[in-house]
Amino acid sequence: MNRRKFIQNTAIVGGFTVLNPFEVFATERILLNNFPEVRVPKGKRNFESKFIEKAINEFSKNVKDEELAWLFNNCFPNTLDTTVTYSEINGKPDTYVITGDIDAMWLRDSSAQVWPYMQFANKDKALKNLIAGVINRQVAYILKDPYANAFYNDPNHKGEWTTDHTKMLPGVHERKYEIDSLCYPIRLAYNYWKVTGDTTPFDTDWLNSIKSTLKVFKDQQQKDGTNPYTFQRTTNKASDTRSLHGYGYPVNPIGLICSAFRPSDDATVFSFLIPSNFFAVVSLKQAAIMVEEIKGDAILAKELLLLSEEVDNALKKYAIVNHPKYGDIFAFEIDGFGNHLLMDDANVPSLLSLPYLDAIDVNDPIYQNTRNFVWSLDNPFFFKGKAAEGIGGPHVGMDMIWPMAITMKGLTSTKKSEIKECIELLKATHGGKGFMHESFHKDDPKNFSRPWFAWANTLFGELLWKVYQESPELLK
Repeated sequence: MNRRKFIQNTAIVGGFTVLNPFEVFATERILLNNFPEVRVPKGKRNFESKFIEKAINEFSKNVKDEELAWLFNNCFPNTLDTTVTYSEINGKPDTYVITGDIDAMWLRDSSAQVWPYMQFANKDKALKNLIAGVINRQVAYILKDPYANAFYNDPNHKGEWTTDHTKMLPGVHERKYEIDSLCYPIRLAYNYWKVTGDTTPFDTDWLNSIKSTLKVFKDQQQKDGTNPYTFQRTTNKASDTRSLHGYGYPVNPIGLICSAFRPSDDATVFSFLIPSNFFAVVSLKQAAIMVEEIKGDAILAKELLLLSEEVDNALKKYAIVNHPKYGDIFAFEIDGFGNHLLMDDANVPSLLSLPYLDAIDVNDPIYQNTRNFVWSLDNPFFFKGKAAEGIGGPHVGMDMIWPMAITMKGLTSTKKSEIKECIELLKATHGGKGFMHESFHKDDPKNFSRPWFAWANTLFGELLWKVYQESPELLK
């Protein structure tokens, strides 16, 4: 069973199929500048920020491309409009964030969904509290189960797979261990601290979540040949479970950290997932800085830094493969025995996204070689068709391009022509809906998956806002 279940209810408005969350106010929609109003109306949104609205109004006023203005208006606030639930628990901010059409909170997705709003946090106290609430909720989830990647709002809710081979605590939606699920909360927390200067979320519980993360990462180096984590499921999709009684293929301990699953929630082939290990290097350094400067724990900070350095050295020694066409490139996965997998996946962290995550300099020659490889037909999950070209992955299947990958290419590009091309591709492939999707067929943008996928929407909004601020001429 695929863990992504779609909401089926739709409404037809002006020839556009509208997803369930917008269905209730379909009769209130009007046509604006030849584009249908598909955003949740004011007063019916989950959360409203006057500074986000100000940014949208500024963009719409100054960008003369009406379709891009329409897309920015729909996509950039989509996380706030439809996926967040804010409250306070014992006087502390608390924010639950669903992915969109799945009523569960992923540690990864929730971090990425609110990330584009971080730049406004010092201007809007309510928005700042919202992000702090995400940090607080993530800490509680990590302390519940650091190997789980997605959780329910109801702590007593039993997931649909509780009778499966992998036991899950109540409140856990999915127990797929992924390195990035523990890195994203650190990234969010570190940058929240750097932007706002607020240390309120970083209490004893937060410190314990960092200790728990460190323990998982050390255990998953599997230096003693043991692995405390297994995952099995009865499924007709091989990538939704782990081989060899749930342990996956063996690894030779070389200092890297194992990841049972990718950020796509697909099982790894070789457990040393290279993009996620790069992410771990950065996250461990950030955690070390916070632990020492905020909590005064020099011993823990040193442990975090030592692991970061060990993983970094292992990446330099083992992650690079000489390709006959592209030269030295980064492998996607390795096992420490000399075996490697050459590909890239659309989900972040990916090889393409490494500069976006501050994991490598965009001008690094090996990264540039890798970039050329992953954005080519030599990458088995790069697809080129009548509608577009881009990276997909095993999660949805062959010939399905993920808008997220095109957006990430734009966010990591140093070439203005390439950035403009990415924007034009995304503008041409929303299938007439006004939102980004999980994926679309390379020959037909109207053949898409996940019409309500907030991460893809806000990420696209992040790209448009970045380009508007840095190179507005590209939006003409």
